[in-house]
Amino acid sequence: MRLSDIDQLFTASAVAVFGASDSAGSIGGMVFRNLLAGGFKGHCYAINPKYDQVADEPCYPNLKALDRQIDLALIAAPAEAVPAILDQCGGYGVKVAVVHSAGFGEHGERGKVLQEKMVEAARRNRIRVLGPNCLGVMRPQHGLNASVGQDLPHPGNVALVSQSGAICTAMIDWSERRKVGFSAVVSLGAAADVDFGDILDYLALDTQTQCILLYVEGIRHARHFMSGLRAAARLKPVIVVKAGRHPAGTRAIKSHTGGFVGSPDVFRAVTERAGVVQVSDLDQLFAAAQVFGTRRRLAGDRIAIITNGGGPGVLAADRMVELGLTLAQFSDATRQTLEQGLPGYWSHGNPIDIIGDAPPERYRLALNACLADDEVDGVLCILSPLVFGDPVATANQVIEAAKASRKPVLACWMGGKRVVEAQALLSANDVPQFESPEAAAEAFSFLATHHRNQKLLMQSPAPLSYEDPPDVEGARLIIEGVMAEGRKTLGTVEAKAILSAFRIPTMQAVLTRTPNEALMAAEVLGFPVVMKINSPDLEHKSDVDGVRLNIDDALSVRRIFTEIVDRAKRLRPEARLEGITVEHMASTRAARELMVTVFRDKIFGPVISFGAGGTQEEVLEDRALGLPPLNAFIIETMIDHTRIVRLMGAFQHMPPMNRVALAKILQRVSEMVCELPEIIRMDINPLIGNDKEVIAVDARIHVDYRPPQQPTYGHMAIHPYPSHLIERAQLPDGRDLVIRPIRPEDAELEQDFVRGLSEQTKYFRFMQAIKELSPEMLVRFTQIDYDREMALIGVVENDGVEVEVGVARYMSRPGGEDCEFAIVVSDTWRNLGIGARLMRSLMQNARSRGFRVMDGEVLTANNRMLALVKSLGFRIESDPQDLAIKLVSKVL
Repeated sequence: MRLSDIDQLFTASAVAVFGASDSAGSIGGMVFRNLLAGGFKGHCYAINPKYDQVADEPCYPNLKALDRQIDLALIAAPAEAVPAILDQCGGYGVKVAVVHSAGFGEHGERGKVLQEKMVEAARRNRIRVLGPNCLGVMRPQHGLNASVGQDLPHPGNVALVSQSGAICTAMIDWSERRKVGFSAVVSLGAAADVDFGDILDYLALDTQTQCILLYVEGIRHARHFMSGLRAAARLKPVIVVKAGRHPAGTRAIKSHTGGFVGSPDVFRAVTERAGVVQVSDLDQLFAAAQVFGTRRRLAGDRIAIITNGGGPGVLAADRMVELGLTLAQFSDATRQTLEQGLPGYWSHGNPIDIIGDAPPERYRLALNACLADDEVDGVLCILSPLVFGDPVATANQVIEAAKASRKPVLACWMGGKRVVEAQALLSANDVPQFESPEAAAEAFSFLATHHRNQKLLMQSPAPLSYEDPPDVEGARLIIEGVMAEGRKTLGTVEAKAILSAFRIPTMQAVLTRTPNEALMAAEVLGFPVVMKINSPDLEHKSDVDGVRLNIDDALSVRRIFTEIVDRAKRLRPEARLEGITVEHMASTRAARELMVTVFRDKIFGPVISFGAGGTQEEVLEDRALGLPPLNAFIIETMIDHTRIVRLMGAFQHMPPMNRVALAKILQRVSEMVCELPEIIRMDINPLIGNDKEVIAVDARIHVDYRPPQQPTYGHMAIHPYPSHLIERAQLPDGRDLVIRPIRPEDAELEQDFVRGLSEQTKYFRFMQAIKELSPEMLVRFTQIDYDREMALIGVVENDGVEVEVGVARYMSRPGGEDCEFAIVVSDTWRNLGIGARLMRSLMQNARSRGFRVMDGEVLTANNRMLALVKSLGFRIESDPQDLAIKLVSKVL
């Protein structure tokens, strides 16, 4: 299967520059000269009907006059001419173009119309377009400078993708001083077609790239962005700096790229769930690139500090604690080694102060001891240039010790000219060097954040619980009934009915319209009771003093009914008052007031918020955000991110809160969000919890119609594990076959399956000779997003162990209408109809996802596969460019 359709953006061997010119200040001329000056290993051609030569090279009026195959078109012509140029490129088989030209969406309505015409022309000619209004793309190892930026950076293993060309040029300039090399630099510009998701898909599998840096302003396609982000982060570190965290920056972004900015808190939740590290500024972006470029990772957050000065060690320790890192506690063996090898007046703790007269060998001894300790995950070495020290010799000792370990070692050689040689030596030998203890501590926090977020990335929760499943249909009928009445806000009784349908414990509420009805409800429910105003127009009942607690006698019930109604009419005369709800008073023994909120982010869809509840929730602003679907691990992480978690344990006279019950409610809220796209906002406040139970005391739900043609879970940024696709069938020999979507934990199953294939079957499937899947391929094949791609595996049980017998998968093509498929069945399980079953299930799923055509490539010698697709109604044609391949396709 082809995993990327933009590879010519990075691997082109023939490039044409439309609008190349010798005119001063010409963008086209600048791009063409940059191509020539960059040492491009391919061929580049100038296209401009106004010139015969540009930069002393021949210039052609059009592609017909050039009459050569072109892989990549660089367009710097006026905006009005771009659609016609794309039509010209389509006629000559060009697949990728970069539009440097401005004058599109950023220039009002006329520009938007031109941009739409450009996109239409690109799709009509099946051309992927980077831009418009972009710097371009650089591939240093290929000598490709297809950009307006003059300087091609040094080759390296870090990729930079930015929505700002100015950020690209600035970071390239900074990289010279910081000794960071790039595998690729991509400026997205307006991202009218190719966007973050496309570039991330390519870089995820790019062997030249080991680390990806993103500068993000706004997001246009949330699901595509999230999918590409997660795919890349599964294989290599991705570090993001997000602009527009405050209103002033947000306004600037809207005028700059036109992208949607969204909530900064939600974006941080997105990066955490995607396994990505988010940093605050460009300095931190480079710092993260340095530490991740060494390929060493933290297995925990326990850090040891070695220093020849007490002050710097204390500064580093303070910053680490602030960042949530742990100062390592040394094992007895390590302490003994340090006691024997260090002067008697060393610090006897962490930080390890080895004293100002420390020779290089003393650093080596302390570092070796720490790296050998299983209680230490990483080490920071600090050197102050005291009169006794030898910075270069000490750096060499640190380098040698670091090479012998897989644990990360960071360095901070403080000072100026006395340490500059040592600093360069450390950086050149994969020991990241920082100028201050605090900066080094922050770099360690990036590694720890990556370790933690990778655990979140690997979670693949199903949408529904099998134990005590919710009544989804009943909840949906309640919502439909409310909207049929022309309402978008559920009343208290209706909201609590929805919660009950999803097995969330609530206090029973009875809606009453007269004082006598309220009294009867109180007698039935039992005193003491709570009385609350019921109005779809009041966001907060407390605004009209509409909640009265602990009412314990009949006379008070009727009096308070009248008081609440009269006060509400006086304070909010326009509000519709539907009556008063009466509930039994929840026990306040050892109670904590919590809150769960569901809201819709305008980019990433539904978000679940958890934190402190009650009337002070807006003041405390104690909340943790999570993107559904949630599972036990994600829920526990959310709870631990809040400040109120400190009150959930035992303290004073209060027993610990029942966190199991709380986690179950959050899981049920997640299921509600997944299954009911009609819910726009929900507040459960307060959620009362003690050591026995957790109960939803009050709830408010806002709903709206789901968009027509929206696929299942199409309202969510993360597609849950599609357990509804699991099928069971019986094979002709009587054995049971289970067809199900692949899971991340199927990696070993998938590897064993591929290893067991014959050499011919492997060649037919992968169109190359392989022995087994590489680690990158294994991750790519088993950790999918279930949105743009699907993999269905067939498994049977053999002595109680699952055995994979076949797999079929598809991946969407740009535009979202077509998908490419691949299928392989184990040699020992042929002639049992497994391939046909897998393909029918795959086609059905692709059809339900809205794909119009499924196609693929089959080797001409693969007669079994050709017979299978023919029986399924696929059209078979020879590939005009390669007779060894058959092109097969089917309209779904």
